[in-house]
Amino acid sequence: MSASLSRFPIPESLDELPEDIRSVILAVQEKAGFVPNVFLTLAHRPDEFRAFFAYHDALMERESDTLTKAEKEMVVVATSARNRCLYCVVAHGALVRIYSKDPLLADQVAINHRTAPISERHCVMLDFALYIGTEQGELNDEWQSRLFEVGFTLEDIWDIGAVAGFFGMSNRLVNLTGTPPNEEFYLMGRVPR
Repeated sequence: MSASLSRFPIPESLDELPEDIRSVILAVQEKAGFVPNVFLTLAHRPDEFRAFFAYHDALMERESDTLTKAEKEMVVVATSARNRCLYCVVAHGALVRIYSKDPLLADQVAINHRTAPISERHCVMLDFALYIGTEQGELNDEWQSRLFEVGFTLEDIWDIGAVAGFFGMSNRLVNLTGTPPNEEFYLMGRVPR
């Protein structure tokens, strides 16, 4: 494995990792066809790896009232772009393309969601995510009313804010470590398999 994946140590091989972490990485490799670089970077600290991915999965895999996987990933892409995190924009942009079945949407959301061909619901969602995730905003009556008006529930609002907050931390960790996106992410959802 290449040390250029992080400024910090990464495992020389998966065999040197604790069994539970190795199993997680191998399962991701089997599903995706490759090991996302962030898994190797975060394996540097096993306890933090476990906590990070437990919270990631709790947020991103949880069934929401009305918030879809594509919408959660749009939140990740918009906030990650604002935080200048290339890894998360590229990796989660691939997921936006896959979940939305739109090969252009992730790029449009990353650059400027206000000019992207998205619904009012998505525009309000991303405005709120950026407000919470990058401007240290707070949920107030005005925001709650705006989000309710476009069909979000109180639980959805929690999810939007939690995803924006979690990926703010993720963006900063990836920028700290200098972890580049895997080349495989760039084509996912753009070209047929």
